[in-house]
Amino acid sequence: MRTTSERAKSRAPELSGRGWLNTGGKNYELRDFRGKFVLLDFWTFCCINCLHVLDELRELEAEFTDVLVTIGVHSPKFEHEADPDALLAAVERYEVHHPVLDDPELTTWQQYAVRAWPTLALIDPEGYLVHVAAGEGHAEALRAVLETQLATHEAAGTLHRGDGPYVPPPPPATTLRFPAKVANTPRGTLLVTDSARHAVVELDADGVTELRRFGTGERGSADEPAQFAEPSGITPLPTEIAREVGYDVVITDTANHLLRGLDLDTGTVRTVAGVGSQWRAGATDGPATDIELSSPWDVAWWHPTGGVVIAMAGNHTLSVFDPIAGTVRRFAGTTVEGLKDGPAGEAHFAQPSGLAATADRLWLADAETSALRYVDTDRQVHTVIGTGLFDFGHRDGTAAEALLQHPLGVGVLGDASIAIADTYNGALRRYDPATDEVSTLAEDLAEPSDVLLVEESILTVASAAHRIERPVAPGVAQQLVRGEAMRISRPATGIRPGRIRLDVIFAAAPGQRLDTRYGPSTRVEVSASPPELLVSGKGTNTDLSRELVIDETIGEGVLHVVAQAASCADDPAIEHPACQLTRQDWGVPVTVTTTGTDRLALPLGGLDA
Repeated sequence: MRTTSERAKSRAPELSGRGWLNTGGKNYELRDFRGKFVLLDFWTFCCINCLHVLDELRELEAEFTDVLVTIGVHSPKFEHEADPDALLAAVERYEVHHPVLDDPELTTWQQYAVRAWPTLALIDPEGYLVHVAAGEGHAEALRAVLETQLATHEAAGTLHRGDGPYVPPPPPATTLRFPAKVANTPRGTLLVTDSARHAVVELDADGVTELRRFGTGERGSADEPAQFAEPSGITPLPTEIAREVGYDVVITDTANHLLRGLDLDTGTVRTVAGVGSQWRAGATDGPATDIELSSPWDVAWWHPTGGVVIAMAGNHTLSVFDPIAGTVRRFAGTTVEGLKDGPAGEAHFAQPSGLAATADRLWLADAETSALRYVDTDRQVHTVIGTGLFDFGHRDGTAAEALLQHPLGVGVLGDASIAIADTYNGALRRYDPATDEVSTLAEDLAEPSDVLLVEESILTVASAAHRIERPVAPGVAQQLVRGEAMRISRPATGIRPGRIRLDVIFAAAPGQRLDTRYGPSTRVEVSASPPELLVSGKGTNTDLSRELVIDETIGEGVLHVVAQAASCADDPAIEHPACQLTRQDWGVPVTVTTTGTDRLALPLGGLDA
């Protein structure tokens, strides 16, 4: 493959959208950034991979602060994400400290031929596109490209150093800021994860009065003094287990990829699982403090597992933490994102984000498939509500016809029915296993993210309202909402029937090489929905290119491509070079037409030749 310098340069398309955030009210054009590198981050705030990239870029932005302008191009997936107020809240929630272009119609997305969240596009100081990458794990490659290009443009006089256009919004004043989950304590108080303030807060039973705060409020991972980074899930341990291990509560320290243990008597915090870096490959079972985790979002003690089940949103799996043995093990899921029932080890999940346990079922909110699911004591996975990655809505009735929109929390009510924090619908929903019916308990909530039954009262975490609410008064009747079904609206790619070529574009960055020390360094897995769309070409191999045969009788569908590549520093003098793994899952909507393309190019890293 030709190097970047050998390719014909391509001008970066103009930036276009509804407006800008984090700029003090100013709108920009691409020419306003001439003389600096511009990194476009195509993201949407429901996407866990996009949140990973936000964290990956923080260090890079700080290192190149006077020459690099990062612009988040927000390209929404769900209807709720196109709401400008919801986007404004997400930019604060996730500490996005760079300008954001609001692109609800996917105008800039289409101009850059983006096919997946997240995608990164680097533009040089003269306005030319020099690098494109999809997925996670690109920070080191971007650093290498920037360092190489930096010297060239500095020598040519086309680089201009200085401050960027970021203007921080005024700091808010609320007790909680984007709380995530809530749990009871043995003392009759409430514990709430205060995600945007990087703390855990103990509230009185009224859900308002602050009693204690754990954590300094600064993003970090230290045990003493205690620090967190976007904590989310929280579960008390059984009394006898807590007594033996010396802490009462397990907390998911989500952006740190850790589990933390909290002793309510002393207020001390300790790291009980994780190493502080994100799992991308390698061991999933072993000593808890030796195993990498991936954005643990919620936790729940479930007796049949003998431990704390972890909703691992970052790699679409469930794991179990055994606090007595001090171990972690994979419990369900394969890391493939999707909706597939059956044996736990073969099931597919999509950002499991909320857990609630009964004696015989572990209930879970599977956010990206807008689904309510459960695991039974035989380790079989079942879906109650939801049909897949692209379908959502607000509709009640039988479970088979009901629809949710990106739910983040579940709770068990006194009659054994299941309350659902239907986050992007701003609603509290109820599923009754006895009748298999779904209804709506409350609406007009601000991104509810968790549900907890306290005596006869239903508590809801109204995350975007920054408080705990009691939205359902005793005796209030349920209602039925006959909403419309919706689908993810993303431009489909026209492909020809018959033979087409799939190319995953990857080139190691300057100063790096593909890591072939232990075998092939690349892996590509291809499947389709419906499966009949692919006559041949499905399966897994190590080639970045392959021939697909498309059934001419299938009008439309989705091609699912999962690709990864391992690269290392290219220096023979280094015995153990620094290496990184890049990975991306594409779900490419396609229509089959004789006027479509016979080549599908997906940029994992680099530019197409």
